[in-house]
Amino acid sequence: MTKIAYLYVFDTMADWEPGFLIAEINTGRYFQKDAVKYIVRTVGTTKEPVVTMGGVRIAPDISLEECITDDAGVLILPGGDTWLEDIHLPLLDKAKEFLNADVLVAAICGATMGLAKAGLMDNRPHTSNDLGYLKSVCPSYAGEKFYRHESVVPDDNLITASGVAPLEFAREVLRELGVFSAQTLEAWYQLYVTHEAQYFYSLMGSLEE
Repeated sequence: MTKIAYLYVFDTMADWEPGFLIAEINTGRYFQKDAVKYIVRTVGTTKEPVVTMGGVRIAPDISLEECITDDAGVLILPGGDTWLEDIHLPLLDKAKEFLNADVLVAAICGATMGLAKAGLMDNRPHTSNDLGYLKSVCPSYAGEKFYRHESVVPDDNLITASGVAPLEFAREVLRELGVFSAQTLEAWYQLYVTHEAQYFYSLMGSLEE
């Protein structure tokens, strides 16, 4: 069985924020033997090429109209400089559609501001880059009592993360998708956090269990 991991791409997208995540989802190199396989497909508001914050030009695989919940495993929303602009309104409608269909939506950094603007975080635990900033840029935001001062917050089928926590973001999405064993996930995370070789051997060893 193969599912689709949709990666929303747009002008000014923060290249690095979904990097850890999409590399592991797409390669499946550390997946459990019985894990669902994934293919990463880029989706734009249209199929017109976009240019990321790092200057990388991406031609989306599909347009937003072609992005459907059937066979979808996750909708990944990276940060960027334009999330408060109306250009993303169709995507925010799509995110609501995915949430209502109980498909995982994973948002990091500026994408959380887009969700706040759309009212999608008003009634569930979440995080962002900073509560004060979120309130100042999203006057309609009404979810303060659900805000968590944490780097990443999973809540059912929504995962939100600060822009300085791409590794933690990846870990929680991989955990929610259930594609890594618990031992593999912990070793994988510790390897990148500590840079200690022992966790590489732990990671390799976990794949043989």
